[in-house]
Amino acid sequence: MQDLGIEKRRVWDHLTDLAAGGDVAAAFAPDALAQIAHPYGRCAGPAEIAPLYTDIRAALPDANWRAEIFIAGENHSDPRVQVTRYSPLVASLGHWQGTFAAPLWGIPPTFGAVHLRVCEVHHLNAAGQIAQSWILPDILDLAHQAGVFPLPPMLGAPGLWPGPSGGGVRLDITDAERGRDSLNRVLDMHHALHAFDGVRIESMPMHHWAPGFMYYAAAGIGTSRGLDGFRAHHQIPFLRAFPDRRGAGHFVRIGDGDFALTGGRVTASHLGEYLGMAPTGRQVAIDVMDFYRFDANGLIAENWLPFDIVGLANQMGVDLLARIAHLAGAPRRAL
Repeated sequence: MQDLGIEKRRVWDHLTDLAAGGDVAAAFAPDALAQIAHPYGRCAGPAEIAPLYTDIRAALPDANWRAEIFIAGENHSDPRVQVTRYSPLVASLGHWQGTFAAPLWGIPPTFGAVHLRVCEVHHLNAAGQIAQSWILPDILDLAHQAGVFPLPPMLGAPGLWPGPSGGGVRLDITDAERGRDSLNRVLDMHHALHAFDGVRIESMPMHHWAPGFMYYAAAGIGTSRGLDGFRAHHQIPFLRAFPDRRGAGHFVRIGDGDFALTGGRVTASHLGEYLGMAPTGRQVAIDVMDFYRFDANGLIAENWLPFDIVGLANQMGVDLLARIAHLAGAPRRAL
Protein backbone atom coordinates (compact mmCIF):
# COMPACT_ATOMS: atom_id res chain seq x y z
CA MET A 1 0.00 0.00 0.00
CA GLN A 2 1.35 3.42 -0.97
CA ASP A 3 1.91 6.17 1.57
CA LEU A 4 -1.33 8.12 1.31
CA GLY A 5 0.21 11.06 3.11
CA ILE A 6 2.70 11.48 0.26
CA GLU A 7 -0.07 11.03 -2.30
CA LYS A 8 -2.15 13.72 -0.61
CA ARG A 9 0.73 16.18 -0.43
CA ARG A 10 1.59 15.72 -4.10
CA VAL A 11 -2.00 16.21 -5.27
CA TRP A 12 -2.38 19.20 -2.93
CA ASP A 13 0.72 20.80 -4.44
CA HIS A 14 -0.48 20.09 -7.99
CA LEU A 15 -3.90 21.65 -7.41
CA THR A 16 -2.39 24.67 -5.66
CA ASP A 17 0.05 25.21 -8.52
CA LEU A 18 -2.59 24.78 -11.22
CA ALA A 19 -4.79 27.43 -9.62
CA ALA A 20 -1.79 29.75 -9.55
CA GLY A 21 -1.17 29.27 -13.28
CA GLY A 22 1.25 26.37 -13.05
CA ASP A 23 2.25 24.23 -16.02
CA VAL A 24 -0.40 21.60 -16.79
CA ALA A 25 2.29 19.40 -18.38
CA ALA A 26 4.17 19.37 -15.07
CA ALA A 27 1.11 18.28 -13.08
CA PHE A 28 -0.31 15.73 -15.55
CA ALA A 29 1.52 12.76 -17.03
CA PRO A 30 2.03 12.64 -20.81
CA ASP A 31 -0.49 9.77 -21.03
CA ALA A 32 -2.93 11.18 -18.45
CA LEU A 33 -6.66 10.68 -18.94
CA ALA A 34 -9.27 13.02 -17.49
CA GLN A 35 -13.06 12.80 -17.59
CA ILE A 36 -14.25 16.40 -17.20
CA ALA A 37 -17.78 17.79 -17.08
CA HIS A 38 -19.35 19.15 -20.26
CA PRO A 39 -18.19 20.85 -22.47
CA TYR A 40 -14.74 19.25 -22.07
CA GLY A 41 -15.56 15.53 -21.85
CA ARG A 42 -12.85 12.87 -22.09
CA CYS A 43 -9.42 14.44 -22.46
CA ALA A 44 -6.17 12.60 -23.18
CA GLY A 45 -2.81 14.15 -22.32
CA PRO A 46 -1.88 17.58 -20.99
CA ALA A 47 -2.65 19.37 -24.27
CA GLU A 48 -6.31 18.31 -24.14
CA ILE A 49 -6.62 18.79 -20.38
CA ALA A 50 -5.00 22.25 -20.37
CA PRO A 51 -8.00 24.21 -21.76
CA LEU A 52 -9.93 23.65 -18.52
CA TYR A 53 -7.21 25.42 -16.56
CA THR A 54 -6.38 28.11 -19.12
CA ASP A 55 -10.08 28.97 -19.42
CA ILE A 56 -10.52 29.31 -15.67
CA ARG A 57 -7.25 31.17 -15.15
CA ALA A 58 -8.11 33.66 -17.89
CA ALA A 59 -11.42 34.41 -16.19
CA LEU A 60 -10.12 34.39 -12.60
CA PRO A 61 -6.54 35.66 -12.98
CA ASP A 62 -5.98 36.15 -9.24
CA ALA A 63 -7.56 32.83 -8.22
CA ASN A 64 -6.46 30.58 -5.42
CA TRP A 65 -7.70 27.07 -4.71
CA ARG A 66 -9.45 26.48 -1.40
CA ALA A 67 -10.21 22.92 -0.30
CA GLU A 68 -13.21 22.14 1.93
CA ILE A 69 -12.86 18.34 1.87
CA PHE A 70 -9.58 16.62 1.05
CA ILE A 71 -9.38 12.85 1.54
CA ALA A 72 -7.65 9.78 0.15
CA GLY A 73 -8.02 6.03 0.25
CA GLU A 74 -7.68 2.73 -1.51
CA ASN A 75 -10.23 2.45 -4.31
CA HIS A 76 -12.47 -0.45 -3.33
CA SER A 77 -13.85 -2.70 -6.01
CA ASP A 78 -17.27 -2.57 -7.67
CA PRO A 79 -18.26 -5.79 -9.49
CA ARG A 80 -20.33 -3.76 -11.96
CA VAL A 81 -17.20 -2.12 -13.35
CA GLN A 82 -14.85 -4.29 -15.39
CA VAL A 83 -12.37 -1.64 -16.56
CA THR A 84 -9.00 -0.88 -14.94
CA ARG A 85 -9.34 0.06 -11.28
CA TYR A 86 -7.08 2.98 -10.32
CA SER A 87 -5.93 3.01 -6.70
CA PRO A 88 -5.23 4.79 -4.42
CA LEU A 89 -7.22 7.94 -5.10
CA VAL A 90 -7.10 11.48 -3.70
CA ALA A 91 -10.35 13.46 -3.72
CA SER A 92 -11.11 17.13 -3.23
CA LEU A 93 -14.22 19.24 -2.85
CA GLY A 94 -13.33 22.89 -2.97
CA HIS A 95 -13.47 26.26 -4.70
CA TRP A 96 -11.39 28.41 -6.94
CA GLN A 97 -11.95 31.82 -5.40
CA GLY A 98 -10.98 35.02 -7.15
CA THR A 99 -12.07 38.08 -9.08
CA PHE A 100 -14.28 37.22 -12.06
CA ALA A 101 -12.55 39.45 -14.63
CA ALA A 102 -13.28 37.89 -18.06
CA PRO A 103 -16.01 35.69 -19.59
CA LEU A 104 -16.00 31.97 -18.79
CA TRP A 105 -18.21 29.41 -20.56
CA GLY A 106 -20.26 32.31 -21.90
CA ILE A 107 -20.84 33.62 -18.37
CA PRO A 108 -20.18 37.38 -18.20
CA PRO A 109 -17.67 38.63 -15.63
CA THR A 110 -18.96 40.29 -12.49
CA PHE A 111 -15.65 42.02 -11.71
CA GLY A 112 -16.20 40.93 -8.13
CA ALA A 113 -15.29 37.91 -6.02
CA VAL A 114 -16.74 34.54 -6.99
CA HIS A 115 -16.29 30.98 -5.79
CA LEU A 116 -16.08 28.38 -8.56
CA ARG A 117 -17.00 25.01 -7.10
CA VAL A 118 -14.79 22.16 -8.38
CA CYS A 119 -14.95 18.55 -7.17
CA GLU A 120 -12.30 16.13 -8.38
CA VAL A 121 -10.61 12.77 -7.93
CA HIS A 122 -7.02 12.01 -8.95
CA HIS A 123 -4.69 9.03 -9.23
CA LEU A 124 -0.92 9.52 -9.39
CA ASN A 125 1.64 7.52 -11.33
CA ALA A 126 4.95 6.32 -9.88
CA ALA A 127 6.58 9.63 -10.84
CA GLY A 128 4.08 11.61 -8.78
CA GLN A 129 2.21 13.07 -11.76
CA ILE A 130 -1.57 12.93 -12.14
CA ALA A 131 -2.38 9.97 -14.40
CA GLN A 132 -6.17 9.61 -14.08
CA SER A 133 -8.75 12.24 -13.12
CA TRP A 134 -12.47 12.90 -12.83
CA ILE A 135 -13.29 16.62 -12.56
CA LEU A 136 -16.71 18.27 -12.08
CA PRO A 137 -16.77 22.09 -12.05
CA ASP A 138 -20.21 23.51 -11.18
CA ILE A 139 -20.76 25.78 -14.18
CA LEU A 140 -24.36 26.53 -13.22
CA ASP A 141 -23.39 27.77 -9.77
CA LEU A 142 -21.04 30.29 -11.35
CA ALA A 143 -23.82 31.33 -13.75
CA HIS A 144 -26.10 31.85 -10.76
CA GLN A 145 -23.51 34.08 -9.08
CA ALA A 146 -23.29 36.12 -12.30
CA GLY A 147 -27.07 36.52 -12.69
CA VAL A 148 -27.45 34.43 -15.86
CA PHE A 149 -28.90 31.22 -14.42
CA PRO A 150 -30.43 29.30 -17.39
CA LEU A 151 -32.97 27.17 -15.50
CA PRO A 152 -36.08 27.86 -13.40
CA PRO A 153 -35.47 28.76 -9.74
CA MET A 154 -34.00 25.91 -7.73
CA LEU A 155 -36.33 23.97 -5.45
CA GLY A 156 -33.54 23.81 -2.88
CA ALA A 157 -31.63 26.82 -1.60
CA PRO A 158 -28.93 28.31 -3.84
CA GLY A 159 -25.63 29.52 -2.51
CA LEU A 160 -22.11 28.66 -1.46
CA TRP A 161 -21.50 25.15 -0.18
CA PRO A 162 -20.02 25.26 3.33
CA GLY A 163 -17.29 22.89 4.34
CA PRO A 164 -18.18 20.08 6.74
CA SER A 165 -18.84 20.77 10.39
CA GLY A 166 -15.55 20.25 12.20
CA GLY A 167 -13.45 20.60 9.05
CA GLY A 168 -12.81 18.21 6.18
CA VAL A 169 -9.21 18.74 5.06
CA ARG A 170 -7.40 15.57 6.12
CA LEU A 171 -4.01 16.45 4.68
CA ASP A 172 -1.72 15.10 7.38
CA ILE A 173 -3.83 12.20 8.62
CA THR A 174 -5.49 9.22 6.98
CA ASP A 175 -7.67 6.74 8.86
CA ALA A 176 -8.08 3.82 6.50
CA GLU A 177 -9.81 1.50 8.98
CA ARG A 178 -12.42 4.03 10.01
CA GLY A 179 -12.72 5.11 6.40
CA ARG A 180 -13.48 1.55 5.35
CA ASP A 181 -16.29 1.49 7.91
CA SER A 182 -17.64 4.80 6.60
CA LEU A 183 -17.58 3.49 3.03
CA ASN A 184 -19.32 0.26 4.04
CA ARG A 185 -22.07 2.29 5.70
CA VAL A 186 -22.55 4.21 2.46
CA LEU A 187 -22.72 1.00 0.43
CA ASP A 188 -25.24 -0.45 2.92
CA MET A 189 -27.33 2.70 2.42
CA HIS A 190 -27.15 2.31 -1.35
CA HIS A 191 -28.20 -1.33 -1.07
CA ALA A 192 -31.12 -0.42 1.20
CA LEU A 193 -32.46 1.97 -1.42
CA HIS A 194 -33.22 -1.05 -3.62
CA ALA A 195 -36.18 -1.74 -1.32
CA PHE A 196 -38.02 1.15 -3.03
CA ASP A 197 -41.20 -0.25 -4.54
CA GLY A 198 -41.37 2.36 -7.29
CA VAL A 199 -44.62 3.81 -5.92
CA ARG A 200 -44.38 4.97 -2.30
CA ILE A 201 -41.48 7.20 -1.33
CA GLU A 202 -41.86 5.87 2.23
CA SER A 203 -40.79 2.41 1.00
CA MET A 204 -37.26 3.75 0.48
CA PRO A 205 -35.33 3.20 3.75
CA MET A 206 -33.64 6.31 5.15
CA HIS A 207 -32.45 5.04 8.53
CA HIS A 208 -28.80 5.66 7.63
CA TRP A 209 -29.35 9.42 7.75
CA ALA A 210 -29.14 11.69 10.80
CA PRO A 211 -32.17 13.80 11.72
CA GLY A 212 -31.74 17.23 10.19
CA PHE A 213 -28.98 16.08 7.80
CA MET A 214 -27.73 18.63 5.28
CA TYR A 215 -27.86 17.83 1.57
CA TYR A 216 -25.81 20.07 -0.70
CA ALA A 217 -26.66 19.37 -4.34
CA ALA A 218 -25.30 20.99 -7.47
CA ALA A 219 -26.77 24.28 -8.72
CA GLY A 220 -30.09 23.53 -10.37
CA ILE A 221 -31.10 21.38 -7.39
CA GLY A 222 -29.79 23.37 -4.42
CA THR A 223 -29.42 22.72 -0.70
CA SER A 224 -31.97 21.05 1.55
CA ARG A 225 -32.21 20.03 5.19
CA GLY A 226 -33.66 16.87 6.68
CA LEU A 227 -35.71 14.12 5.11
CA ASP A 228 -38.67 16.28 4.11
CA GLY A 229 -36.46 18.81 2.34
CA PHE A 230 -34.37 16.12 0.64
CA ARG A 231 -37.45 14.34 -0.68
CA ALA A 232 -39.24 17.49 -1.83
CA HIS A 233 -36.30 19.29 -3.40
CA HIS A 234 -34.33 16.43 -4.92
CA GLN A 235 -35.43 12.83 -4.46
CA ILE A 236 -39.03 13.00 -5.70
CA PRO A 237 -38.30 15.25 -8.73
CA PHE A 238 -35.42 12.96 -9.73
CA LEU A 239 -37.43 9.73 -9.33
CA ARG A 240 -40.33 11.15 -11.33
CA ALA A 241 -38.01 12.24 -14.13
CA PHE A 242 -35.91 9.05 -14.24
CA PRO A 243 -38.05 6.19 -12.88
CA ASP A 244 -35.88 3.47 -14.44
CA ARG A 245 -32.55 4.90 -13.25
CA ARG A 246 -29.84 2.34 -12.58
CA GLY A 247 -26.25 2.56 -11.42
CA ALA A 248 -23.69 1.63 -14.06
CA GLY A 249 -21.00 1.33 -11.41
CA HIS A 250 -18.65 3.42 -9.26
CA PHE A 251 -15.30 4.51 -10.65
CA VAL A 252 -14.38 5.58 -7.11
CA ARG A 253 -15.13 4.11 -3.69
CA ILE A 254 -12.92 5.50 -0.95
CA GLY A 255 -13.16 6.21 2.75
CA ASP A 256 -11.01 8.31 5.07
CA GLY A 257 -12.01 8.65 8.71
CA ASP A 258 -15.59 9.88 9.00
CA PHE A 259 -15.69 10.66 5.26
CA ALA A 260 -16.53 8.54 2.25
CA LEU A 261 -16.84 9.21 -1.45
CA THR A 262 -18.54 7.29 -4.22
CA GLY A 263 -18.49 8.46 -7.80
CA GLY A 264 -19.85 6.92 -10.94
CA ARG A 265 -22.43 6.96 -13.67
CA VAL A 266 -26.20 6.53 -13.57
CA THR A 267 -28.06 5.58 -16.73
CA ALA A 268 -31.76 6.30 -17.18
CA SER A 269 -34.61 7.20 -19.51
CA HIS A 270 -35.76 10.82 -19.32
CA LEU A 271 -39.48 10.16 -18.80
CA GLY A 272 -40.59 13.12 -16.69
CA GLU A 273 -39.98 16.85 -16.38
CA TYR A 274 -36.65 17.65 -14.74
CA LEU A 275 -35.42 21.08 -13.66
CA GLY A 276 -37.93 22.65 -16.01
CA MET A 277 -36.87 20.49 -18.98
CA ALA A 278 -39.73 18.57 -20.61
CA PRO A 279 -39.42 14.77 -20.91
CA THR A 280 -37.73 13.54 -24.06
CA GLY A 281 -37.74 9.76 -23.65
CA ARG A 282 -34.02 9.80 -24.39
CA GLN A 283 -31.49 7.52 -22.75
CA VAL A 284 -29.03 9.55 -20.68
CA ALA A 285 -25.88 8.96 -18.67
CA ILE A 286 -25.43 11.05 -15.53
CA ASP A 287 -21.99 11.56 -13.98
CA VAL A 288 -22.12 12.23 -10.23
CA MET A 289 -20.03 12.14 -7.07
CA ASP A 290 -21.26 11.86 -3.49
CA PHE A 291 -19.13 13.10 -0.59
CA TYR A 292 -20.44 11.93 2.82
CA ARG A 293 -19.63 12.88 6.40
CA PHE A 294 -20.76 10.66 9.28
CA ASP A 295 -21.56 11.85 12.78
CA ALA A 296 -20.56 10.27 16.09
CA ASN A 297 -23.58 7.93 15.87
CA GLY A 298 -22.49 6.54 12.52
CA LEU A 299 -25.22 8.38 10.60
CA ILE A 300 -24.85 10.54 7.50
CA ALA A 301 -24.85 14.12 8.74
CA GLU A 302 -23.82 15.88 5.52
CA ASN A 303 -23.85 14.88 1.84
CA TRP A 304 -22.43 16.92 -1.06
CA LEU A 305 -23.56 16.03 -4.60
CA PRO A 306 -21.45 17.30 -7.53
CA PHE A 307 -23.47 16.60 -10.68
CA ASP A 308 -22.82 17.37 -14.37
CA ILE A 309 -26.23 18.95 -15.03
CA VAL A 310 -24.97 20.85 -18.08
CA GLY A 311 -23.87 17.55 -19.62
CA LEU A 312 -27.15 15.87 -18.72
CA ALA A 313 -29.18 18.69 -20.30
CA ASN A 314 -27.07 18.47 -23.45
CA GLN A 315 -28.05 14.80 -23.82
CA MET A 316 -31.70 15.87 -23.54
CA GLY A 317 -31.30 18.38 -26.36
CA VAL A 318 -31.07 21.46 -24.11
CA ASP A 319 -27.97 23.62 -24.59
CA LEU A 320 -27.63 25.41 -21.26
CA LEU A 321 -24.42 27.13 -22.35
CA ALA A 322 -26.33 28.68 -25.28
CA ARG A 323 -29.04 29.81 -22.84
CA ILE A 324 -26.37 31.40 -20.65
CA ALA A 325 -24.90 33.19 -23.67
CA HIS A 326 -28.38 34.41 -24.63
CA LEU A 327 -29.01 35.80 -21.16
CA ALA A 328 -25.60 37.45 -21.28
CA GLY A 329 -26.52 39.32 -24.47
CA ALA A 330 -25.14 36.97 -27.13
CA PRO A 331 -28.17 35.10 -28.54
CA ARG A 332 -27.94 32.81 -31.54
CA ARG A 333 -28.87 34.70 -34.68
CA ALA A 334 -28.88 31.82 -37.16
CA LEU A 335 -30.41 28.35 -37.34
